[in-house]
Amino acid sequence: MTTGVAADDVAPDGVAREQAEHAYGWPAPLWRALEHAKPPVRLLDPRLWRSPIRGPWLTAVFGAVLLVGLPLVMLTGFASYDAYEPRFTGNAFPVDPAIRFPYVPWPAGVSWLYRLNQGVHVGLGLALVPVVLAKLWSVIPKLFAWPPARSVSQLLERLTIALLVGGILFELATGVLNIQYDYVFGFDFYTGHYYGAWVFLAAFTAHVVLKVPVMVRSLRSRSFREELRTPLARTVPEPLDPDGLVAVAPAAPTMSRRGALALVGGGAVVVTALTVGETLGDAVRPTALLSARGRSYGDGPTDFQVNRTASGAQVTEAMTGPAWTLSLLGPTPVTLTRAQLLAMPQHTVDLPIACVEGWSTVQTWSGVRLRDLVALAGVARPGRAVVSSLERNGAFARATLGTQHLTHEDALLALRVNGVDLSLDHGYPARVVAPSLPGVHNTKWVRAIEVHA
Repeated sequence: MTTGVAADDVAPDGVAREQAEHAYGWPAPLWRALEHAKPPVRLLDPRLWRSPIRGPWLTAVFGAVLLVGLPLVMLTGFASYDAYEPRFTGNAFPVDPAIRFPYVPWPAGVSWLYRLNQGVHVGLGLALVPVVLAKLWSVIPKLFAWPPARSVSQLLERLTIALLVGGILFELATGVLNIQYDYVFGFDFYTGHYYGAWVFLAAFTAHVVLKVPVMVRSLRSRSFREELRTPLARTVPEPLDPDGLVAVAPAAPTMSRRGALALVGGGAVVVTALTVGETLGDAVRPTALLSARGRSYGDGPTDFQVNRTASGAQVTEAMTGPAWTLSLLGPTPVTLTRAQLLAMPQHTVDLPIACVEGWSTVQTWSGVRLRDLVALAGVARPGRAVVSSLERNGAFARATLGTQHLTHEDALLALRVNGVDLSLDHGYPARVVAPSLPGVHNTKWVRAIEVHA
C-alpha cells in the first residue's frame, strides 16, 4: 500500500520532508544535509539502548546528587584560587576581571581552613566520579539522538549539554591527572582547570534552569523508599517519556534500580575510602591507594610527605651549607646566618601543610616568627613580603605573603621540625610555614624576604 509520498521524501523519523519545516521548524533542505551527516554506526537506533531501569526517575536521582555536590566542588575550587592571594603579582596566573571569582581575604587565624577546603574539593570531586558516569549512562540515548535538534530552543539545549558533558569530563580528567602528577595534556593545569570550570559553570547553570522542573517531576513520579524495597524480580520499566530515556524495546532486567543505586553509591564510598587518607594524612596516609602522593620521604622525625624534592628543585647541599645566609630586605636591610636565626626567640607550633592536590600533613615546627623578622627589617606594619627561594625557576621559586600571614603569631620561618633540623627535602636551612597557607606558598630553601609597608 502506498501513501502518496515518495520514499526519498520521508524524514528520518517518518515525517514527510515537505512537512519538516512545519513540524520541526527547520527548512526541508536541512534534512537532506542531516541525513548525509548521519553517523554510519547505528548508535542512533533507540532499540540499542535496552536497559529496563533507565528512565527519568533514575536520571533525576543522579542529577539531584550532582546538583548538591558539584556546586560545592566548584565553590571550593574558586576559593582555592583566592587562597593563593591573586592580588599579588606572581602568586597566581592572571585572569580577566570579568571571570574573576570575588576576592575574599584568606584568613590566617584558622590553621586548618585550607586543608579542609582542598580536602573537600579533591575528595568530593573524586567521590562524584561514579555518579557522573552513572548520570551519563542514564542519558546516553539522548546524547545520540538524531537529528541533533528539532527547533532552535532544542538546539540551544543540546549546546548546553555538549558544554556540560565536555566541561565535566575535562575537569575530572585534568584534576585526576594533576593528583597523579601526570601533565600529559601539554598546557598549564591551573589555567586550564580554572577556565574549564567557568565553561562548565555556565553550562551547568543553564542546564539547571532548564531541567530542575523536569527533575522535580521525575523524582515525584516514584517513591524512593519503594524503589529501595523493589527487588530484581519486580523491576519493570518506567512509562515511555518524551525525552526518549526509557527503552522502547526493554530487555529483561539484570539489576534492580536499588541495585544500581547501591553500585554507584558503593563506588563513591570505595573511592572516598581509598583517597581520604591523603587529606587526613600521616597515620592513615597508607590507605590512600589511589593516590600517587601516598609516598613519604626521610627518616624518623622527617619521614612525612614531600611534594617537591631538593633534587627536583636543583637545590644542593653546597647551596645550603655554612655559607648560606638569609637576606632581609626593607628600610633596614639585614643579613642573618642560620646560627643567628637559631639564637633569636624560637616559637614552636603544630601546623598543617596542605597542597592543592588534596594531601596534607600536620607536623610540629620550630623557628622564628615572621613578624619578628619583618620588624627587624624596619617595617612596623607590613603590607606584603616577597619570599624568594634558592630554587630559581617555577611556581615554587617565590611567593608574596599578605599582612594576615606576616603578622600572625604562628607564622614561622621554620628551622626545625619534630625536634630535629629540617632535612634538605623539607627545605633546609629554612622554610616558611604559616596557618592556612597553600602548600606551594610554604616556600622552602628561603634565601631572601623582601618586606614592603
